[in-house]
Amino acid sequence: MSVGKPSSAPPSSPMFSLRGSLITLAVFTLLSLAYFSLNFSVSSPPPPSVTATVDRPVVRQEKTSDSNPSPEEEEFSDVYHSPEVFRLNYAEMERKFKVYIYPDGDPKTFYQTPRKLTGKYSSEGYFFQNIREGRFRTEDPDQAQLFFIPISCHKMRGKGTSYENMTIIVQNYVESLIAKYPYWNRTLGADHFFVTCHDVGVRATEGLPLLVKNSIRVVCSPSYDVGFIPHKDVALPQVLQPFALPAGGNDVENRTTLGFWAGHRNSKIRVILARVWENDTELYILNNRINRAEGNLLYQKKFYTTKFCICPGGSQVNSARPMDSIHYGCIPVILSNYYDLPFNDILDWRKFSVILTEKDVYQLKQILKAIPYSEFLTLHKNLMKVQKHFQWNSPPIKYDAFHMVMYDLWLRHHVIKY
Repeated sequence: MSVGKPSSAPPSSPMFSLRGSLITLAVFTLLSLAYFSLNFSVSSPPPPSVTATVDRPVVRQEKTSDSNPSPEEEEFSDVYHSPEVFRLNYAEMERKFKVYIYPDGDPKTFYQTPRKLTGKYSSEGYFFQNIREGRFRTEDPDQAQLFFIPISCHKMRGKGTSYENMTIIVQNYVESLIAKYPYWNRTLGADHFFVTCHDVGVRATEGLPLLVKNSIRVVCSPSYDVGFIPHKDVALPQVLQPFALPAGGNDVENRTTLGFWAGHRNSKIRVILARVWENDTELYILNNRINRAEGNLLYQKKFYTTKFCICPGGSQVNSARPMDSIHYGCIPVILSNYYDLPFNDILDWRKFSVILTEKDVYQLKQILKAIPYSEFLTLHKNLMKVQKHFQWNSPPIKYDAFHMVMYDLWLRHHVIKY
């Protein structure tokens, strides 16, 4: 048998070649994934949740019961409805708020500058002056969020102008602004405002319904009787400046009189207050002003020695008495069925005053005596915190009455939707 050449290996089948290729590809893929996974874990930062937890942990400091509040916490305390909202919104207002003042009008007659900065209507004069001194004025109307119509009805009244003539003057003036400038017609006056503390100012503008209904009225008489609209209008604090005596402070030990009021009986509630309580031994109630002949500044000095100062409405729901009470450190007792108190949407008045209705006048002493001494101390402490908000300055100072009015206007301008 002859021996031939060894036979060669059989040729590879197509199935064998495909299987080998797939195995090789799978091995290569696994090695690649392993390499990139290792490389990613070394060079890439951890996800945000890991960073916050591991690299930069959030430290929460628990406030102990005996820890003292920080100066900022003390400044923005619960005398505000929303302390943090007020702090943030106020800062935004300082950065962004701009007001355009119409330049028209004769400054020697009725516009631009009120007659004086003293007396019970001085708030109007201070606002006119402060708006020119402060940071909020702009000469460019395209930058303005609000437009100020500088009507000084107080100045008109000082010149002896009749109510009828004042109404005509205001109407002609505002209509001339509407005709000359395009700004009123863009919002029908919703981004316009005027300021008047004197009650004649309210009456003088009533002859122009579109001004009363559409624009923001900053007035010292916030009552439904004069058409005050709380969500639109602003209550201007009626501050009697300059104050005759310094502000009251931490002097509760000197306050031995339970309650005090002296004034003219020019309203029903004042007549009732005087009739019911003028002979009481714990409430010092007079049916007229303290006679100046009896001594210098006796009326103002009485605020220093009283716990609760009664604040009934006069010919209008408002008066300067609540602001006097705050200045001299006497807890104001608001005796009114309706009074949209100044900065009522910012400050919680129940934290530093006593709010009553007129029918409570008959139980006034019982109500005041029922207030625990500890609550009186808290009210007085809170009163000290808000004093700065009811003080006018020239030039204006942060958080003073001018800035609080501007903050109220800043809130109102956000409501305008056109």
